[in-house]
Amino acid sequence: MNRIFLLSILLLLSCNSGSRHDYNDTPVLGNVSIVVDESYQPLVGVELDTFMKLYKYATIRPEYLSEAETFRQLLRNDSVRVAIVSRQLTNDEKAEFDSQKIIPRVTKVAVDAVAIVVHPDNKDTLITYQTLSKMMRGEYLAWSELPNSKTRDSIRIVFDHNGSSSARYLQERFLGKADFPANCFAVKSNKAVIDYVAQNKGAVGVVGVNWISDREDPEVEAFLKKINVVQLTAPEDTMGKEFYSPCQAYIALKKYPLTRDVYVISREGRNGLGTGFASFFAGDPGQRIVRMSGLLPATMPVRIINIR
Repeated sequence: MNRIFLLSILLLLSCNSGSRHDYNDTPVLGNVSIVVDESYQPLVGVELDTFMKLYKYATIRPEYLSEAETFRQLLRNDSVRVAIVSRQLTNDEKAEFDSQKIIPRVTKVAVDAVAIVVHPDNKDTLITYQTLSKMMRGEYLAWSELPNSKTRDSIRIVFDHNGSSSARYLQERFLGKADFPANCFAVKSNKAVIDYVAQNKGAVGVVGVNWISDREDPEVEAFLKKINVVQLTAPEDTMGKEFYSPCQAYIALKKYPLTRDVYVISREGRNGLGTGFASFFAGDPGQRIVRMSGLLPATMPVRIINIR
């Protein structure tokens, strides 16, 4: 009788094991893969380095991709546990997860900005929101067409990727469902955008501000020597009275007009390593790193000092 009971239990366990994943990770231990919008590579790199130094038995392998590919991997690659992105899930994406019987966890961790950069010899660094809108729609094709411009080159607008979050963000804001004009094109990364702008006087580069926001990073300082960062007006300021740079203070005060939230989306549905990293990112240690990077933490206030 005992032998039959034991055999029944073993058969039940073997049947169940075929329908389940064998998870060997905890919130602070194991090996997982995550996908990250390439706009956030500098910040996420520091977050990961800090997390894995604190938890030496944790290994998290990031892959930095365009936004479109990041979501594709999160939805269809079940080895990917977490994505770090600049938008929430669409209704279609929620339905896809629902069909997989997965309840994703979405956590806001920061507020980011899209920065506009130009060649270091280009002194047209104060641009109204309305002028930028016309540039993105192809109504201005040369710098000489801008009011009071000192530059005479053709305008070439360059993004980091086809399918990038920065391109999608500006398209939704300025063009709706229309396509970008013919003078817009994509390279392969935010670094490549900066390099292109540094070599082409008429270029208008679009980058995630995280690539130029951490003034303690020597690579950021090297980037800033190669470009000028454009200051923009608020959308309602048609006269060009006040211009704002994409710095932490103006992001916090909601003065800089091109801002977006940063989210960690987990598909684990359990307390695994991906969830552990998401909790770290949203918690006090991770938020301090966000603040030091020059972005705006989602859950931690920043000090803004007015100097008169």
